[in-house]
Amino acid sequence: METNNDEGGPTTFASYRPLFLLLVLMACAKTTRRSDANNISLPPKNMVQVVKHETPPPRKKKKKKIYLTFDDGPNKGTRKVLGIVQQEQVPVTFFLIGEHVFASTSQRATWDSLRVDSSIELCNHSHTHAWNNRYNKFYERPDSVVKDFQRCHDSLELNNNISRTPGRNIWRVDTLSYTDLKKSAAAADSLQRAGFVIIGWDLEWHYDHKSFSLKNKSDELLAQIDSLFASNKTKIPEHLVILAHDQVYDDSNDSAELHQLIKKLKARDEYELLVTSKYPGAGKP
Repeated sequence: METNNDEGGPTTFASYRPLFLLLVLMACAKTTRRSDANNISLPPKNMVQVVKHETPPPRKKKKKKIYLTFDDGPNKGTRKVLGIVQQEQVPVTFFLIGEHVFASTSQRATWDSLRVDSSIELCNHSHTHAWNNRYNKFYERPDSVVKDFQRCHDSLELNNNISRTPGRNIWRVDTLSYTDLKKSAAAADSLQRAGFVIIGWDLEWHYDHKSFSLKNKSDELLAQIDSLFASNKTKIPEHLVILAHDQVYDDSNDSAELHQLIKKLKARDEYELLVTSKYPGAGKP
C-alpha cells in the first residue's frame, strides 16, 4: 500500500508503524487501569467496623484473715476440737501447756495425735500456766517467766517460737507491742529478747469459768467478727485472732457450736482461716 506525500513521493505503511504501536500501547495501559479500579473491594457503606477490646480478668478480692486459736491443751476437750477441724479441714493453732502433755496417759495420747497432723500448728502457752494461775507472782519475775516458756519449748520440741502468755493479752510481734496489764510488761519484754514472739487476741469466745459452758452462740460470735472488721478494731487491719479454750468443747452442745462457727466461716467468701505463723510479723522474733 502506498500514498503520496506532500513532496509527491510515495509513503509506505512501514513509515507509520512506530506511531501505530505507541497508540496501541497507550490504549492497553488505559484499559488496565480501568480494570484495576473496578476490581478494588470497598466495604459496604452501612458497615461499621468493630474493634474488639479484651476485657481484663476481674481482680480477686483480698480476703480478711482469721486465726482461730485454742488455749490450755491438751485436756478433755482437745480431742473433740481436733476431730472437728480435721473433719472440716481447716488450719487452726493450739497453744499448749507443757505440764498438761505429761499429766496423764490420755493427754499424752492426745499430744501424739496433735503432733502428726500437719494442717494444725502447735505453739507455746508456758510450761506451768503461770505457776497454776498465780499470775501476779509469776509476772513479777521476768527471768522465771522466760525459763518457764523455754522449758515448754524444749520439752515439747516445738518448731517455732510463737507463744501466748497465760491470763494476759500481750503482743510482741515485730513492731506491734501491746500489754493489757502494765505490770507484766517487763516479763513480756524479757520473753521477746529471748526470741519469743507473743501473740494475744482480738476477740475471745467467752465461757463460764464454773460450768465451762459457752456464754454466746456461734451466730453471735460471727456478728462480733463482722463488727470488728467493719469498725477496723483489730490490732492489724484485715487480720483477726480469736481466742477459744478447748476444754469448753468437751460438752457436745458447745462443740456443736464450734462446728457451726467453722462451717459459717468457711462459707463466707470474704474470710480465710490461717495458722498463727501466717500473722504479719509472727515469723520475726
